[in-house]
Amino acid sequence: MNQPVVVDSVAALRAQIRDWRRDGLRVAMVPTMGALHDGHISLVRIALERADRCVVSIFVNPTQFAPTEDLDKYPRQLARDLDRLGVAKADLAFTPTVGEMYPAGFATKISVGGPSAGLESDFRPTFFDGVATVVAKLLLQATPDCAVFGEKDYQQLCVVRQLCRDLDLPVDIIGAPTIRDAHGLAMSSRNAYLSEAELTIARQLNVILRNTAVALAAGADQSDATEEARRALVAAGFQKVDYVEARESLTLAPWRQHRAGRLLAAAWLGKTRLIDNVEVAST
Repeated sequence: MNQPVVVDSVAALRAQIRDWRRDGLRVAMVPTMGALHDGHISLVRIALERADRCVVSIFVNPTQFAPTEDLDKYPRQLARDLDRLGVAKADLAFTPTVGEMYPAGFATKISVGGPSAGLESDFRPTFFDGVATVVAKLLLQATPDCAVFGEKDYQQLCVVRQLCRDLDLPVDIIGAPTIRDAHGLAMSSRNAYLSEAELTIARQLNVILRNTAVALAAGADQSDATEEARRALVAAGFQKVDYVEARESLTLAPWRQHRAGRLLAAAWLGKTRLIDNVEVAST
């Protein structure tokens, strides 16, 4: 098994991509924060279906964490990540330091609107500005033809698409289906924080969302259905529910009956916050 080439500077990243471009190769990128799981690996596979070379960035981005969040304890396991990328046949791992991404005197950030409104922003008000800033930097550094993001972070995917449209970034943003365990739990690096008892509870999140999405598609009152979902999550063992909301699939505007939608939720188990989403079928 060969590990990918590893570079930790923008200059080295650009030099390698210049060589590929010289050979007429198409380049895909998969931005990650590491602690790679099967969901991430599925993104690499999709990237390699769409391009000749795949760059995976591994960078725990401090600007998307609030002071009270888990930046310091976020799992970091670079050697294991590189082994996994080798098996997946990724070509290059970009592993910059914080100083490389945000050098002394860094003073610019991107402020986003549109699909960033509400949901995550109600509870993490600085999150999407941090995400938009680091994603814009990564796409400008690597200049890929396409970039792959998972639908598990559905609001983030919509924000990234808006970012590229608004700033005319010539990158095709590909949304990849959520990868789940055998019980339906969405793969997430933060699942590692959960005890066995908490995992049993966590696996009810997707079940409750799917049942609610079916009810909405069948004509259930939106307010009643989402409130019932909140109650069901608490009854299942979640300590707190931040939101359960239906939104339009493309814009994340408030959902209307008979339109394609997404049902999104965030809920807490102990100190771990889980998010998930499912499709609401149009009728």
